[in-house]
Amino acid sequence: MTPNFKMTSALVLTLVSSYAVAQGKSLISDASNPPLLQSWMNTEVSAAWNQGFKGQGVTLIVLDDFKSKSGYYGNLGTGIQLLRHGEWTSKEAGMLAPLATLQTQDFTSGTTVRLNSGLNVVNMSYAMYASAGYTASQIGWSAEEKSIINYASTGAAIISKAAGNDSVAVGGTNAAGKVDYLSLALKGTASAIYVGALNSNGSTIKQATLASYSNMAGTDATVQKQFLTVGVEGSKTGLYGTSFAAPIISGYAAILGSKFTNSNSAQITNQLLNTARQDTVSNYSAAVYGRGEASIARALAPVTIK
Repeated sequence: MTPNFKMTSALVLTLVSSYAVAQGKSLISDASNPPLLQSWMNTEVSAAWNQGFKGQGVTLIVLDDFKSKSGYYGNLGTGIQLLRHGEWTSKEAGMLAPLATLQTQDFTSGTTVRLNSGLNVVNMSYAMYASAGYTASQIGWSAEEKSIINYASTGAAIISKAAGNDSVAVGGTNAAGKVDYLSLALKGTASAIYVGALNSNGSTIKQATLASYSNMAGTDATVQKQFLTVGVEGSKTGLYGTSFAAPIISGYAAILGSKFTNSNSAQITNQLLNTARQDTVSNYSAAVYGRGEASIARALAPVTIK
């Protein structure tokens, strides 16, 4: 039997009450802002911009909620706004890679995700849950998810996937007895990254810890190799959850792509994973942090990558 999915954004559900939820209001996203380091960003980002790497030549594709009437108040440094979930995630990624080409698609469309020429980065801040007990191969995927899984498997695009907010290992069973089968389907693929949330941007002086809500890498070595963490400073933005971790990695991938213009998706993915830091997180363990905290400075450091 093929399970029916309940599609849900990777928000911290226990914190929804801290947002004012829109009731039937029209939500309009503002235009991309010029590069300006915001308090929620890692300070390494400004150094990347100063070198001229701002995502140019890369397409950022954000799959998310762009149609509903529900929104969330937040502030990414351009003033308090009321935006849909997808408007927040696309704005966040776009602020990090302001010269990238931004493309959006509603996550309920069910239609194939179309890639552009050049490097493509797909941001997925949602999960697809069903009861535990199935394998990913038993799921009747829509054309949308089929294309994503195919792109990750073949290395046609970088897939930045929010790890989830169930405080379990990626692919594990949550308290409701559900499993995110989309995460399971991306396991072991060539160019997919699971992104967990830290409570803050880490440093060697002030190490960060995994956010209490964030899923972790767990004991599966394959997942550990695909798992990165980044700081989600909700106290500064009003936006919490691994939903807002994935767009940071999407932005980093676009920045990398604007330097290593001859590199493919798998090479960019591996560069992000291989240059993560373990000395900026508290009590580093691969089962918790996977590869560690992403470092755009380390990823950009070499002249070429393989």
